[in-house]
Amino acid sequence: MSNAFEVNFDGLVGPTHNYSGLSYGNVASTGNQNAVSNPRLAAKQGLAKMKALHDMGFKQGVLAPHERPDVASLRRLGFGGTDAQVVERAAKEAPAILAAASSASCMWTANAATVSPSGDTADGRVHFTPANLNNKFHRSIEHPTTRRILQAMFANESHFAVHEALPAQMHFGDEGAANHTRFCHEYDGAGVEFFVFGAAAFDSRYPAPARFPARQTLEACQAIARLHGLKEEGVVYAQQDPATIDAGVFHNDVISVGNANVLFHHEKSFLHQAEVLAELDRKLAAAGGKFIAIEVPQAEVSVEEAVKSYLFNSQLLSKPHGKMIIVVPEECRNIERVWTYLQKLVNSGGPIDEVRVYDLKQSMQNGGGPACLRLRVALSEREIAAVNPNVMMNETLFGTLNAWVDKHYRDRIAPADLGDPQLLLECRTALDELTGILRLGSVYPFQLL
Repeated sequence: MSNAFEVNFDGLVGPTHNYSGLSYGNVASTGNQNAVSNPRLAAKQGLAKMKALHDMGFKQGVLAPHERPDVASLRRLGFGGTDAQVVERAAKEAPAILAAASSASCMWTANAATVSPSGDTADGRVHFTPANLNNKFHRSIEHPTTRRILQAMFANESHFAVHEALPAQMHFGDEGAANHTRFCHEYDGAGVEFFVFGAAAFDSRYPAPARFPARQTLEACQAIARLHGLKEEGVVYAQQDPATIDAGVFHNDVISVGNANVLFHHEKSFLHQAEVLAELDRKLAAAGGKFIAIEVPQAEVSVEEAVKSYLFNSQLLSKPHGKMIIVVPEECRNIERVWTYLQKLVNSGGPIDEVRVYDLKQSMQNGGGPACLRLRVALSEREIAAVNPNVMMNETLFGTLNAWVDKHYRDRIAPADLGDPQLLLECRTALDELTGILRLGSVYPFQLL
C-alpha cells in the first residue's frame, strides 16, 4: 500500500444507550427489548476497541453521538410545553415514540454515510452522503446532525464534499456504508465501489424479501454514485439474497465484509453470486488489483449462526506486510462452529492470518458489532492532515473521553428512565463539553437556538 490509509471513525456511544427493540428485522435488537442497558460500559467498550486498534498502528478517529431525546422531533409530533414537559408528556402518552426519539443508534456509524475516496471521484475530493435511514423513524431523524458533525470533521472543501442526504422517502431508502464496500489495490488509487441493495423501487423485475423490509434500494445506490461522480467502470451493484434478509440479515455488513482486494462473504450473500463475483474480479483487474473472494459455505457456518455471532459484521484491517487481521465480537468465540471456522481461516495460508476478539456486548445486544461501530474513510496523508485533528484517537484523547464518560454517563437505563427529563439535561451537558473536547463548534440543535 502507498502512503494512504483506511481510517476508521468509530461512533462514541451516547448517554441514552438503551434497549427498546426498535429495529424490526434486526434479530438481536428485537430479542433484547426492555433489557436494562449500561451506557457507561457501552461507551467504554467502544473506546477500548478504538484505542486497541490505534495501539496496533491503525488510524482511528471518533464520531460524536447525537442529542437525545430529540425534543425537536417530539415537538413536530404534537408534544408541547417546556422541554421537560415535552419529555414527560411523551413518556405518558406515547412511550414507544419517546423511546424512538431517545435511541442512541447513531453509535453505529457504518450507517452514518456512504464515502467515496478521492481516487474514485470525478473532482478528486472525498465525498460523503449522509444516509437518510428512511426505513426506521428513530434513525431517520439522524441525518441533519450527522451532516453537521461530518462538516465539522471534514471542513476543508478543497479535499472534502459533504452532501445532503437523499430524499427521505422509501424509493431512495439509504442505509449508508453498511451496504457499501470499496475494493482497491491502493487506498489512494482508483478502486471499485460495491453497492448492495435489498430491492428496487421502480423496477418490478427485482424480487423482494417477504418477511422483513429491504432497507436499501437500487435507486439510492445509483443516486449516490451520481452525486459522488463515480465512473461506470468503477461501480458494481448487487442485490442481497431476499431469503437472507428474511433470515435477519438486515444490512449487507451482516453477511459480508471487504477490505482492499478481499471480500469475505457467505455463500448466501447475493443473488446471482457467481456473476457478481466475476464482475468484481473483472473491474478490479482493470483498476490494477487482484480480487480475492473468501466464501464461507452454509455447511460450515449457517446464515443463522452468522446472524447470531456477527461473524461478517467484523473488521478486516490490512497489516504492513500485506496480510489482514479480522476483528470479531466475543460472540464468535462462544459459537463453536463459528470459532472452528475462524481458526481454519487464519491457518489457511490466505490473506487473513490473525483474529482479534473484543467484548462489545452492550452494542451486540442492540444489534451492532465491530463493523457497525465504524465508518471507513480512505485518505491520503494530505487528506488526513486536513481532517479536524481533535477527533483523531491518541493516548490523551482516550484518557479524556474515558473521564468524560465517567463524569456524565449513567451505568443503568431501564425503559422507564427515558421519561426522566433529567436525562435530557445530562445528555446536553455532556455533549456541550464534548464539542469543546473535539473542537466541533455548534453542531447540536440545543446549541443552534
